[in-house]
Amino acid sequence: MKTNRHKFIWLFVSLLAIQAPSFGQNKQLEKGFKSIFNGTSLQGWEGDPAYWRVEDGRIIGEITPQTLLKRNTFLIYRGSQPADFELKAEFKISKGGNTGINYRSEELLPDLPLALKGYQADIDGEIRYTGQNYEERGRTTLAYRGEIVSVNEQTDAAMKTNLRAFSKNNAWLPRVVTGSLGNIDSLKTAIKSEDWNEVHLVIKGKRLQHFVNGILMSDVTDLDQVNGKASGWLGVQVHVGPPMKVEFKNIRIKNLK
Repeated sequence: MKTNRHKFIWLFVSLLAIQAPSFGQNKQLEKGFKSIFNGTSLQGWEGDPAYWRVEDGRIIGEITPQTLLKRNTFLIYRGSQPADFELKAEFKISKGGNTGINYRSEELLPDLPLALKGYQADIDGEIRYTGQNYEERGRTTLAYRGEIVSVNEQTDAAMKTNLRAFSKNNAWLPRVVTGSLGNIDSLKTAIKSEDWNEVHLVIKGKRLQHFVNGILMSDVTDLDQVNGKASGWLGVQVHVGPPMKVEFKNIRIKNLK
């Protein structure tokens, strides 16, 4: 009986191993989420192949000494222009790299193909900016890592063409820090250097929350109806600067009603 019982236990464990989904499959099976990257190609995305490719189930964005950039360029998801949503993805970036995930963004056509203007979940290899909310080609920094911010309502449409006058030291002036999520450097310790991290964006109405590795890093309520956006393109970035490499995998989205 003892021998038979042991055989039964090993059979049960073996069946569990066969039936258990992999880590990546678990990500895709989260309730309400759907994958927006098939793991094998850039189908559904558009970007410059000089900088973007797929390897081993990962989107790779890379700048080499031979492909240095004159301006930031994006890989844009063409499947939808989401409004209220959650997005989850894993990323790994080289030490000197600079990237981000743009959302509710607009294209700058025809002048700047594959360029986006809009909210960005900032990511960098030195972990100076990772987790903050930065508006690419717009109002600059809306919230640094560790900040809860309310962006003041604006009514003057002319402000849209004179953003520099309302920005200082690369941060938007009409904003109020209303609370703290923790010290900017202490939060940094939760982010792994040159290793895999998970970013989770919760974007609903005027509230924009950026999580990294399950920790809320910035929380913005954007009351500015002149400059804010309610929907738009998603995209990932490679930034002007030295050679760098960023990798993304397990990218999935959940639409919120």
